[in-house]
Amino acid sequence: MTAADPIRVLVVDDQTIVRDGIVGLLRLSGRIDVIGAADDGRKALELLKIERPDVILLDLRMPVLDGIAVLHELGRREDPPPCLVLTTFQDDEQVLQALRAGARGYLLKDVSLDDLVAAVETVAAGGSMVFSSVTQRLLDRLGAPDPVAAPTDLPVHIELTTREREVLRMLVGGFSNKEIASAMHLAPGTVKNHVSTLLAKLGVRDRTRAVLRALELDLV
Repeated sequence: MTAADPIRVLVVDDQTIVRDGIVGLLRLSGRIDVIGAADDGRKALELLKIERPDVILLDLRMPVLDGIAVLHELGRREDPPPCLVLTTFQDDEQVLQALRAGARGYLLKDVSLDDLVAAVETVAAGGSMVFSSVTQRLLDRLGAPDPVAAPTDLPVHIELTTREREVLRMLVGGFSNKEIASAMHLAPGTVKNHVSTLLAKLGVRDRTRAVLRALELDLV
């Protein structure tokens, strides 16, 4: 895909009015080519056998095969297209699951056209998209605040080594320390040390918060 090419998007949502609305908004932009739409996860995976979207907009709650299951299936494939999950304010727990399963971010279903297009363009370019209001609710659901640092004390710019970025990408993808060690040909203890360093640099106490923080700062 070159800068002049439209971004190819697959829209997956079981609610007809939402799906048609998003398709219509994307087509209004003139910069995005909607190459297909599906009303459940199974149909979306079938479409992926014949189409190669640059970005998938993926609902979480669907019949037959939900968004989390689709993300897990895509995670088993080589070079899967990046996914943005479509969420409501009631879907916080599923958003957490989606991020752990490899989603590149999330959009609220009442998103504006400008925000929708900007999110698709960001993810197509290799970035991630999060909304601070949703991120804060996700963190609130995890329980007590981090003892390491308060949100206002966290650094905006974080320096990571190349190896730390590689480990962080795999954390975002939901891989365990053992899986990371195997994939990167490292000792498990080495991976554990890298993860501990990442948690310290990100100012968080666990892997889920590290994923949220990494996505918020567009570190992966």
